[in-house]
Amino acid sequence: MSQLNTQVEPTKRKKPKFTQRILNGIENSGNKLPDVLTLFAIITGIILVASFIGGQFGLSAMNPATNEEVKAVNLLSPDGVRRMLTEMVNNFVSFPPLGLVLVVMLGVGLAESTGLVSAVMRRIVLATPEKLILPTIIVIAVVGNVAADAATIVLPPIAAMIFYNLGRNPIVGLVLAYAAVAGGFSANLLLSSLDVLLAGFTESSAHLIDDTYKANPAMNYYFMIASTVVLVPVTMFVTKRIVEPRLGTYQALQEVKAEDSSLKPEEKRGLRFAGVTSLIFVILLAVTVIPENGMLRNQETGELLNSPFMDALVGIMFLFFFLPAIAYGIGAKTIKTDKDVSSHLTKSMSGMGYYIVLTFVAAQMITYFGWSNLGTILSIKGAGWLQDIGLTGLPLLIGFILLSAFINLVVASSSAKWAILGPVFVPMLMLLDYSPAFTQMAYRVGDSITNMITPMLAYFAIVLTFAKKYDKNIGVGTLISALLPYSIAYALFWIVLFAIWYFLGLPLGPGAYIRL
Repeated sequence: MSQLNTQVEPTKRKKPKFTQRILNGIENSGNKLPDVLTLFAIITGIILVASFIGGQFGLSAMNPATNEEVKAVNLLSPDGVRRMLTEMVNNFVSFPPLGLVLVVMLGVGLAESTGLVSAVMRRIVLATPEKLILPTIIVIAVVGNVAADAATIVLPPIAAMIFYNLGRNPIVGLVLAYAAVAGGFSANLLLSSLDVLLAGFTESSAHLIDDTYKANPAMNYYFMIASTVVLVPVTMFVTKRIVEPRLGTYQALQEVKAEDSSLKPEEKRGLRFAGVTSLIFVILLAVTVIPENGMLRNQETGELLNSPFMDALVGIMFLFFFLPAIAYGIGAKTIKTDKDVSSHLTKSMSGMGYYIVLTFVAAQMITYFGWSNLGTILSIKGAGWLQDIGLTGLPLLIGFILLSAFINLVVASSSAKWAILGPVFVPMLMLLDYSPAFTQMAYRVGDSITNMITPMLAYFAIVLTFAKKYDKNIGVGTLISALLPYSIAYALFWIVLFAIWYFLGLPLGPGAYIRL
């Protein structure tokens, strides 16, 4: 993606509102922190020191899922130091977001470098009423969770491009899409592999009380649909009333809007070539997934959720951008020889250097935290504390949501947290006559609302990298202050929706209810 040298010009306000003053304070404080690379290195150091202290004092907790003691591991011991040194390279190259981002960005970057993205964006802006673009981005982002990591990588930079072509601050589009795809993790119109994974943990946890209980992946489906409907207007409100006024506009954006955005003949020809290529690709893909014996379906069960198709989504996303980009380049004459393809690919990846360096540091930080067992111990201790304070009914469930949200700040993996919390809270709430499906739904709400603001989710660093392409001086404080309003709004409205569901006793999904 090309580096834009325009500077952000803040919107002028005579008297900032109370919420704006708070966000200003968060932004100013956050931007006084060191560069994110240094910050991650400092956090890594803190983790190492905490592991030493925890190991020296014998910090531990009993894992309710396995009935085994989990002990803090001292990473500064001889064994720990040897492990850090010998596995440093593997931590980096096996860090999932590294390969995922670079592969997808090869395709997206080629599409941008050849001019395909710009042409498509201008076509969208010319053909779509502006008032419909914002909700469309939000819905696509929420539903895009079906594609898991691919959606988090692809949608934010595309939303930024759309906003820029609309004459709006592209960083607003970036944070909007990231908030919706990361924060809307448990809202959807479709089921995904995560629903299957969580249902498995829920069923095994329920068997501690009732060994006949059967969980189904769709047991939260009705609530997820309602959540999608709620999150769209909430996200629009936060974007228009809080985030966009705070981030302001780019200088000369009025000049950008005033420029002739109509498509040239060669661009129209390129779009036709790209459109035909995309259609052929989609047809070929459909042949591999629609038939019950399709090549990308599960060859044993014929299902689509747990199949090569889901595992190949990143590769499919790469081809979905790469092949039309080649076709567009040929049609628009931005690609004339194979050397042009190499040149475009090199150009598209030249801006990813900062991300690669950042990923190296983040990979070590997150891996060390997992090795130390500190996150697991914190989760178990937090669950025990919530049990001990004696809450019942809706306050207990809301407390569980908030606990899940807090733990999500330090343990990003949804399945890993549920493997720990599920065996504690599913049986406990079953004894209070709450169904495992309802407990799982409470967990999923809490697991989603802090997703966009936790630096332990590797994609936070990716969004910061994308943002620096538009404003090289943007800091962690600016990014968090832009994302925090979404997190707070999601928490408030999701808890309200959860309470309404609780009081009305509505079904959570097919055959799944609040009470046993």
